[in-house]
Amino acid sequence: MNPMDLKRGIDIAVKTVVENIRSIAKPADDFKAIEQVGSISANSDTTVGKLIAQAMEKVGKEGVITVEEGSGFEDALDVVEGMQFDRGYISPYFANKQDTLTAELENPFILLVDKKISNIRELISVLEAVAKTGK
Repeated sequence: MNPMDLKRGIDIAVKTVVENIRSIAKPADDFKAIEQVGSISANSDTTVGKLIAQAMEKVGKEGVITVEEGSGFEDALDVVEGMQFDRGYISPYFANKQDTLTAELENPFILLVDKKISNIRELISVLEAVAKTGK
């Protein structure tokens, strides 16, 4: 059997199956429907299903839901507005709220890079531009 023919056959089958699933799929738009889907996904645990529905209601369809293992005996929903970094700070001096060890910033400049910054000289022009803004 020719491997290319096999791949073409698999691609055609996948396309047919996806089209079939889309044609019979029903959107879960309301709280009750999302709760039912969540309960089924959680081995018929209605408590977890309700938490999933509450989370979906709060963050919307474009939001992100993260499930983490807890150390307690109860399931809980914790909603974080904005962004949260789980790794913590390299230094406690990054925190500007010492009582809660958090950093609350208003209109911060955020630099995204796709490589490791190994030399501060790479950032000099960016840092100078930020310094000129007076922030």
